[in-house]
Amino acid sequence: MTDRFVSNFTNRLDAKGRVSIPSSFRAVLAKDGYEGLYVHQALDLPALDAGGNALRGTIDDILARFSPFSDEWELLSTALNGTSEVLKVDPEGRIMLSEALKAHAGIGDTLTFVGHGHKFQIWEPERFRAHLDAAKTRLRDVKRALGGLGTLGNLGAPAGGAST
Repeated sequence: MTDRFVSNFTNRLDAKGRVSIPSSFRAVLAKDGYEGLYVHQALDLPALDAGGNALRGTIDDILARFSPFSDEWELLSTALNGTSEVLKVDPEGRIMLSEALKAHAGIGDTLTFVGHGHKFQIWEPERFRAHLDAAKTRLRDVKRALGGLGTLGNLGAPAGGAST
């Protein structure tokens, strides 16, 4: 069993508006020990960020970088905590997204769960495919720009070694 959210899965909402969290994601949540599923609107994407204690810890770490009396803290807390919901996960591993969450991500009757390590995102499938295509294009450009600098140019090569 892993402690990271990886891969992506597309599932349909059932007649009652529920969707099953992928079993591998449920296993990570169970290991994490968070009751329910913490979900907030992604800050700059038409997607939802979801997870448990690891995601909550990351948010707390981000907020701790700012004075709780600063404008930055207020803005981030509003965006990350003020738009969040704690969803109940039923015994079959299903959740029901609120209308506000579905509207933010443009979700209809199908959604895609996308692993991001300490969290996962929930996307409308076509929006995710477009986002993934754009990400791949940008990463190819970064790889070309870095060339032989060894950062992305030599992924898979031994540290400090030359690729052959």
